[in-house]
Amino acid sequence: MNSYRDLDIYNSAFSLALDVHYLTMKLPKYELYEQGSQIRRSSKSIKNNIAEGFGRRRYKAEFIRFLIFAHASCDETVSQLNMINELYFKENPITDLINKYETLSKKINKYIQYVEKNWKT
Repeated sequence: MNSYRDLDIYNSAFSLALDVHYLTMKLPKYELYEQGSQIRRSSKSIKNNIAEGFGRRRYKAEFIRFLIFAHASCDETVSQLNMINELYFKENPITDLINKYETLSKKINKYIQYVEKNWKT
């Protein structure tokens, strides 16, 4: 593994951040800078924290810390998606996207456990 781009969790987070970005462009104009901006930032934060943590992988504790930040941002994104779903997508629910983020959250958690047990410093 030579790059954060080799990590499945990074690639999933990147792809899902694009999905969230495009989804939020469909929100009412007044939400683009409120709910839309917040969820775009939290979804992009997941991939960014994975990448930054990977850059610090030489220091196991630092790597884990950034993976935990990514996991927290993933939880925030799920919370934001649930709110958006309830407010704007009742007719056409975005449960598939929410489920993908919940799966990503589990993968990040498993990866944290892997790093904790197996990562050599």
